[in-house]
Order: sequence, then C-alpha cells, then structure tokens
Amino acid sequence: MKIDIISAVPELMLSAFNHSILKRAQDKNLAQINLINLRDFAIENKQKQIDDYPFGGGAGMVLMIEPIDKCINHLKSKCSYDEIIYMSPDGEVLNQNLCNKLSLLKNIIILCGHYKGIDERVREHLITKEISVGDFVLSGGELPAAILSDAIIRLIPGVLNDETSALSDSFQDNLLAPPVYTRPAHYKGWEVPEILLSGHTAKIEQWRHEQSLIRTKIKRPDLFKP
Repeated sequence: MKIDIISAVPELMLSAFNHSILKRAQDKNLAQINLINLRDFAIENKQKQIDDYPFGGGAGMVLMIEPIDKCINHLKSKCSYDEIIYMSPDGEVLNQNLCNKLSLLKNIIILCGHYKGIDERVREHLITKEISVGDFVLSGGELPAAILSDAIIRLIPGVLNDETSALSDSFQDNLLAPPVYTRPAHYKGWEVPEILLSGHTAKIEQWRHEQSLIRTKIKRPDLFKP
C-alpha cells in the first residue's frame, strides 16, 4: 500500500512513521508512506503562500485551493489513486469496519487540513472521502492522518508478527477485546484467572468471548444497538 500524505507541517508526523509497527511495515516494503510538504507547491510569490484570509471576513486562515490542486495533480500524474481522503471533523467517523475496507486499497492520498481548514472547492471537486477521528477539533489533520495510517497499515498481511493478532482486536467483531494478562501469574496477591493457566484452548476461547460480551455491555453498550 502507498499512502501519500499532504501537509503544511509534515514534520509533525515524522516520529509516528519512524518507529514501531509503521517503520517495520515500511522496512518490509509492505507499506510506502510519503510525507509531502504543501509548501513545495506554494503560489509563486515572495512569501511562497499556501494560505489566505477567508472571503467574507472572520478569524483564522484558510489553505488555498491552488497549491492543493497543483499538489494533487502532480501526484495523480504519477499514480492512480483509490481514494483522496480529507481528514475533517465533518467526515465519516473512523471505525474498525472502515479501516478494514481501506486496508484493501492500493494507493491513497490523505490531505491534512490546517489553520481554519481548506478552500471548500477542494472538498467539492478533488476529495473522494472525508474521515473524522471524533467529535472534536485539533489544530490540524496531521495527527488524525497518522492515526488513520496506523489503523490501516497494521491490518496488511505480514505487518504484524502474528497476523491473527489484528483479528482479535477490539471492534473487529463489534465487541471490545477481553482482558489480557502476562507473567508473573502471582503478583502482590493479584492473581491471573485460573482458566488462562489451564492450557485448555477451547475453554479459554469461550472465557475470552464471555469476557468480551461482559466488557462491551458495561463499557460500550451502544455497540449492541442495531
């Protein structure tokens, strides 16, 4: 999978993509992540401008249509994209089902908003999907873009050492994951459930499913709603 991320401040994402699972995915050539600086496509004036005041007045600055259009057209001249995604609080709220679908794609662009947002014409004519990471506002789309990339890439076969691990994550079956424990089994009188030490695989799986149901009912009863 190739993910091209357009940002006014791509440096904000360097740490996320240079460590742990995302770095491993790139080292294995299972994922290619390109951080594209929108300022490289700035309007040719003294300021190398990418933002301007909104028409009609109001606070804040808006990312201009011309640099974004030039950047996306440049990328599209080299590659065919399955989706051009804009990270926006207005978008479809990210969930595991959406991540599963996106992980099957080959090439995507993620556009990060910044300041007060982007010229609406970009959304009308260039964007194919808008995604939100929640009902709140951040300073820009960089952190949401990193979240989306992580959630997608970890699902690609071969990225995780144990490919079944992703299948047992929370939300994969619309349930929260069951509690997990590791060594030592006995610590300060805090004990690991005996069933997990039994070696009886079928009973352990049944216990885990029951715990997932209980945990979901307590913590996220909304997931049971049709």
